[in-house]
Amino acid sequence: MVSYKELGLVNTREMFAKAIEGGYAVPAFNFNNMEQMQAIIQACVEASSPVILQVSAGARKYANQTLLRYMAQGAVEYAKELGKNIPITLHLDHGNSFELCKSCIDMGFSSVMIDGSSLPYDENVALTRKVVEYAHQFDVTVEGELGVLAGVEDEVASEVAHYTKPEDVEDFVKKTGVDSLAISIGTSHGANKFKPEQCTRNADGILVPPELRFDILEEIEKRIPGFPIVLHGSSSVPQEYVKIINTHGGALKDAVGIPEEQLRKAAKSAVCKINIDSDGRLAMTAAVRKIFVDSPAEFDPRKYLGPARDELKKLYIHKCESVLGSAGKA
Repeated sequence: MVSYKELGLVNTREMFAKAIEGGYAVPAFNFNNMEQMQAIIQACVEASSPVILQVSAGARKYANQTLLRYMAQGAVEYAKELGKNIPITLHLDHGNSFELCKSCIDMGFSSVMIDGSSLPYDENVALTRKVVEYAHQFDVTVEGELGVLAGVEDEVASEVAHYTKPEDVEDFVKKTGVDSLAISIGTSHGANKFKPEQCTRNADGILVPPELRFDILEEIEKRIPGFPIVLHGSSSVPQEYVKIINTHGGALKDAVGIPEEQLRKAAKSAVCKINIDSDGRLAMTAAVRKIFVDSPAEFDPRKYLGPARDELKKLYIHKCESVLGSAGKA
């Protein structure tokens, strides 16, 4: 058993309380390799932002759970080396079983998500409650989920979205004891969040997705005032990256994301954690593809992963400063 406190990490309780009071959202950036972690820490130190290092079940398998633990500990020390002791959480994204959540808690995670959203309501409640009871023994915070997001990302996939029912949230929070709640109001996993027929085209011919269901969010806020709300699938899919990828050998068709102004609006509400994964993948892929085409003789990984890391850092500083409002809040 490794305590996250020994690694210098924090849970999300104080982080979220400050975010709700301050009208901003804490970035939850997914990572599974060194370059991604470096970019996240560099960006959040420079922006002076708290950050949630987010690990999916697939990323945990890819990177190895022991290496991840030491990478998270290294992230804390790296931030100090860069000149700022920012609050850092290590969080399991979309845990799908009690066993996985327990293993992460035992290995030094300071926060876990148990996603029982695809289960019948009572089973979701029971599973979430079981994780909460174990986690809270070690002061680890737990995120639950009500409603299902469409799209595909890592091992999470659903053809159809099911919006969160506001009438369920009070009962769910009371029965489970969760510390935060992920809801479904129109965000979606992956780079292709919406089908073209769901969107309209603006004057430049760019696909514009439907508005998020802020009416559902407002109703949820009324029912559980001041309770931390989480948005998954909140990448904006910057079209400049899509263009670079597609003009350098890629084939991303109809990739469209959540407009940043809608995320900024959400961040000013009880939404205090916003998950961003696909945007980071796009930034890195765009940088790598460009180098492979422009410098085809290049074979030193540092020469293409370094620029990919720099592009990711630039993107994440922008997210902290202009989208989530978390810059200066560390």
